[in-house]
Amino acid sequence: MCKALRRLLGWLVIFGLVSTAPAAESIDYFDSLQQRLIADGLEETMIRSLYARPEVVFETRSISVYFVHHESKVDYDQYSDPRQIRRARQYMHNHRDAFAEAESEYGVHKEVITAIILIETQLGKLLGSRSILNTLSTMAALSDPKVQDALWEQLKNTPELTREVFDEKIEQKSAWAYRELRAYLRHARAEGFDPTQVSGSFAGAMGIAQFMPSNIGPLARDGNDDGRINLFDDADAIASVASYLKQHGWRPGIDRQQAAKVIYHYNHSERYVQAVLKVSDLLKS
Repeated sequence: MCKALRRLLGWLVIFGLVSTAPAAESIDYFDSLQQRLIADGLEETMIRSLYARPEVVFETRSISVYFVHHESKVDYDQYSDPRQIRRARQYMHNHRDAFAEAESEYGVHKEVITAIILIETQLGKLLGSRSILNTLSTMAALSDPKVQDALWEQLKNTPELTREVFDEKIEQKSAWAYRELRAYLRHARAEGFDPTQVSGSFAGAMGIAQFMPSNIGPLARDGNDDGRINLFDDADAIASVASYLKQHGWRPGIDRQQAAKVIYHYNHSERYVQAVLKVSDLLKS
C-alpha cells in the first residue's frame, strides 16, 4: 500500500468513515417478521416486495429512544402557557363546525378534544418524523433472539441501560408492536396509501391525534364525510378523539374523576391526564 493511501485510510478511520473492526455476522433483521406476517394472512408478494425496498430499514437509532424514554421528564407545564392557550382557542374557532359535530355526536367537550390535540402534536404542527413502518417493524422484529442480540451489541454502552432492562422492555413491546404493525399494514391497504411514506412518533403513533394503528379500525371516524379516514385531516382527527373517549366511557355530565379515568385510556400517565384537564379548564375560562 502506498504512503498516500495509508495516510488517507488513517484519516477515514479517525473520522469514523471506515472501521478497523471485523465485520459482524450479516443478519436479515426482517426475515422471521415477514414469515409471521405472511402466515397471518398478508399477501406474500406484497410483503416480500415491501421489505425489499431500500427505504425499509432496521431503525437502531430510533428504537433506542424506547429504551431510555422517561415519562417523568416530559414538560407538560408548557401547554398551559398563555400563548399555547391562545393558539388552542384559535384552533377551536377555525374548526368550530367539526367540534360542534363531534360534541353533538359523541358528547365530548371541545375543550378536552383540543387539549389532547395540543399536547399530542401542538395542534397538528409536530406530527413526528420517524417512519411508522420502520419503527413498528424494528420493534416487532425483536421477537427473534438473533435480532435481540444484534441490537444489544449496538446499545449496550447506552447510559442507564442494562441487559435486564433491555430484555424486559423487549418482552413488553415486541408482541405489542407486531399487532400494531399488522394493523398499520391493513389500514394502509384499506385506505390505499404507501406504508413507507407516513411518519409519526417514536412509538408508531400517527396523525394529528397520534392514534396507534390498532385503534384506527374500531375507533377512528370520518369527520368530514369524504368516505375516508385520514388522521392527518383536522375534522377526522377531532371526530376520532371524540369517538375514542366515548368508547372508553365518556358521557354528558361526566364528573372530573370519571373524566380523568377516561382520558387515562388515551395515555397511561397521570401527569398527562392532569395536563389535559388543566388545559381544558383554561380553555373554558
